[in-house]
Amino acid sequence: MAKKKKLGLEDLGGFVFSTNDDFSLETDEITETLAPDQQYLEAHFSNKGRGGKIVTVISGFQGTEDDLKQLGKFLKTQCGVGGTVKSGEILIQGNYRDKIMQLLQGKGYRIKRVGG
Repeated sequence: MAKKKKLGLEDLGGFVFSTNDDFSLETDEITETLAPDQQYLEAHFSNKGRGGKIVTVISGFQGTEDDLKQLGKFLKTQCGVGGTVKSGEILIQGNYRDKIMQLLQGKGYRIKRVGG
């Protein structure tokens, strides 16, 4: 006889159930993007969970999702590679950390090299 799979919270599809009448789901979404000179970004590269392929990860951006996507698109076109924006981070395919740091410093961002 097959075992039944136990359902977890992630299996509910993002629904939140509450019996509290005063419950409100608050989001911490930032509605305004900080100026580049007020941003503290971190640049590192990683290959974990990617089949050994290296990606450059830019994290620490504080602003709207659209502005983050715009910055990601700028970096991808300047490096001539692919990438994506996930979970508030910009992922660029390959180890382009030094080039990306120069590009972001040229736009006025404060960026720190993290890791090897």
